[in-house]
Amino acid sequence: MDGLHSVAYFFGGAFLSNAVPHFVRGVTGQPFQSPFASPPGKGLSSSTVNVVWGFFNLVVAWLLVCHVGDFTLKATGDVAPFGVGMLAMGLFMARHFGSLHGGNR
Repeated sequence: MDGLHSVAYFFGGAFLSNAVPHFVRGVTGQPFQSPFASPPGKGLSSSTVNVVWGFFNLVVAWLLVCHVGDFTLKATGDVAPFGVGMLAMGLFMARHFGSLHGGNR
């Protein structure tokens, strides 16, 4: 069962990492890419859509981390997959959004 917990923590980290830019851009009133834009992931969505999408990602992260197994910050076996998930999604988003905003020079 610990293997499945690690998978849940990995995706929890990924969802948390994805929540941050959408929620921050949304609450600051700025449009940002989302899966609901046209074209998906490249077009801009309203700040309201991004707040809702960011909050949804935060809820999913919370469910995966806090309601699967017994996540403990002091347990490397729990924190490592969570951190790797955050890093993987963060690097993916940096490359994807960097190509749209000139950050991949």
